[in-house]
Amino acid sequence: MTGSTGEADPGARSDAPGTTEGPAQETAGGTAPLRAPAPGWRIDADVVVVGSGVAGLTAALRCAAAGLSTVVVTKARLDEGSTRWAQGGIAAALGEGDTPAQHLDDTLVAGAGLCDEEAVRTLVTEGPAAVRRLITTGARFDTDAGTGEIELTREGGHHRRRIAHAGGDATGAEISRALVEAVRDVRTSIRTVENALVLDLLKGADGAAAGVTLHVMGEGQHDGVGAVHAPAVVLATGGMGQVFSATTNPNVSTGDGVALALRAGAEISDLEFVQFHPTVLYLGADAQGQQPLISEAVRGEGAHLVDADGVRFMVGRHELAELAPRDIVAKAIMRRAAEQGAEPGTEHMYLDARHFGAEMWETRFPTILEACRSHGFDPVTGLLPVAPAAHYASGGVRTDLYGRTTVPGLYACGEVACTGVHGANRLASNSLLEGLVFSERIADHIAGQPG
Repeated sequence: MTGSTGEADPGARSDAPGTTEGPAQETAGGTAPLRAPAPGWRIDADVVVVGSGVAGLTAALRCAAAGLSTVVVTKARLDEGSTRWAQGGIAAALGEGDTPAQHLDDTLVAGAGLCDEEAVRTLVTEGPAAVRRLITTGARFDTDAGTGEIELTREGGHHRRRIAHAGGDATGAEISRALVEAVRDVRTSIRTVENALVLDLLKGADGAAAGVTLHVMGEGQHDGVGAVHAPAVVLATGGMGQVFSATTNPNVSTGDGVALALRAGAEISDLEFVQFHPTVLYLGADAQGQQPLISEAVRGEGAHLVDADGVRFMVGRHELAELAPRDIVAKAIMRRAAEQGAEPGTEHMYLDARHFGAEMWETRFPTILEACRSHGFDPVTGLLPVAPAAHYASGGVRTDLYGRTTVPGLYACGEVACTGVHGANRLASNSLLEGLVFSERIADHIAGQPG
């Protein structure tokens, strides 16, 4: 096992990207990139995990359980990643009559023929056990009051009710709570560095990953630029939704992990496959930044998409109507708006769930209800204006079934990774499951490596 120190790092590689001292230099082609100062402090570990969502914390906990000294680096606080914003739930073949094979079929159809079938089979086969392990970690999913069994709902592209949820529509928040508490319970084996922006990958003489440089931007034990040295680096930095003007992603989702991997020479794949969620609360043509998401589970429980005339325009367009895969619903919304003469930038349709009644809204979708009302909309009594917004990056850092990238020692999992599971369009609620399954596989691979 390795230890840690707060001393300066005299052995830091000055030729590592992002670690050279001094201002930008004038070159024949213009101004060279601005370099960060050399690391002023150092931590040594067996594994460094960058990111604190479901993928990052699951990997960290499993690595620590295997006896590896583990450091978690996160851009903000431990619980401020994308995971806590997930509303709908986590998909797995947990219900009676459901099977991984059926889950596989739905995933392949949603992926528009571009999924890696072996990766999908791994996801759906290992998924149910991974969810149960998450429950043993402390996550509490909603259960039926009579049977005690996990309540399951449907979302777009699923032919069965296989979405486990928590707090009605606060699944991500519950998963994040459970994992953060578990990490804090084992602080002796997991060290955390919060408010730290990852800069670049450190490499050894053999070209393999040797750690990361980072810049701590807030108060903490360390300050300024430093380095975490470790032979295994796990990227779990989430997505890049903030690249778009309107998105469901939090402010921290700026693509840092993909950028780091590119600078390190790792292969990137399928960045063009950015999924737009079809039902985001429409706040006007000038709305920017993170927008309120209306979970697909609302449609899964029977809400209807209607146009300005009250017509259910998805009926007849797809066998699943409002529960068609997300790309199909998003395109249908835009086409219907254009057909009805919407001006560019004002395209939206409406979600009608007035028939739910106040009690169902308050118990099943309390988070969404509060968000809608805070913006002046009440789904109990009126229609919700909705439009597509950037939601999920299906592409990212290319990995194999063990999360390995093309740079030895560098792993990726969660939204930053391109495992091949999602193809051109992610099946609803497969993201949390992907983070669980592949982070566990990464940790097991790292723990099994000699050295």
